Amino acid sequence: MGEDIRSAIDFYNRHPISAQIVLAKLRQSRGHLDGLQPEDLFAHDQDHYGGTGAIDALAHLGEIGAGTQVADFCAGLGGPARYLAHRYGAVVTGIELTPARVAGAADLTRIVGLEGKVRVIEGNVMQVPLADASIDVVISQEAFLHVPDVPRALGEAHRILKPGRRIAFTTWIVPRPLSDADKDLMWRGMAAVSLHSLEDYRRLLSEAGFAASSAEDLTAEWGQILRERLAMYRKLRGETEAAGTPAGHDAFYDSYVRFVELVSAGEMGGGRFAAMKK
Repeated sequence: MGEDIRSAIDFYNRHPISAQIVLAKLRQSRGHLDGLQPEDLFAHDQDHYGGTGAIDALAHLGEIGAGTQVADFCAGLGGPARYLAHRYGAVVTGIELTPARVAGAADLTRIVGLEGKVRVIEGNVMQVPLADASIDVVISQEAFLHVPDVPRALGEAHRILKPGRRIAFTTWIVPRPLSDADKDLMWRGMAAVSLHSLEDYRRLLSEAGFAASSAEDLTAEWGQILRERLAMYRKLRGETEAAGTPAGHDAFYDSYVRFVELVSAGEMGGGRFAAMKK
């Protein structure tokens, strides 16, 4: 548990939020898993900041509704994908690099009967296995920080979107470069490899061919959210160890403490972005 991660896949293989722990917590609270509905998962499978309200914000920006074809970049366990399918009637394809999370997403999706509207496929957002102009909306949440080449990923989003359709995402931002020590800790603890400013993302979206972009600084809002998530992760560490599921590694908890400090000080933060394919 003391070894540092070597890749984003390594990080998510050890992450304390997994399909196994989601099901273990549901089994503990309900006594069984019979008759699970999509909404039963939402308190446990939303591994991003702000819960379902944050997905609603992206759905609004992306104009997601019944039948909308959505691609979720770095979809993880598929929590947002299932929410969009259940709440909005969207048809969602998630792109996820980590095989264990692809398998976990499939298990959770099947259990709640959403296989017809949600699929999470193994793939890299820098080389998306979807056809040109085949998607109505691309979303992503707190994921581009893990992507080595963000401009390439934004280019792929532009390629698969239909003309006039939109990308909407949240991710970490930094107003100025971190110290070498903090940059190293964010890599070793949370596989953060790409950290850009709010204005950097405006420029990167424009360079990828997008227009009518918007950028909202969420740093103040994230401060309280992240303090609550830190407390949740500390509690979850003991629960995952007791359940025999991945509990995270030491540097993850060290980096999360520092992350909360940096966000509280305004030296790191979050942004919500939206833009339209010309």
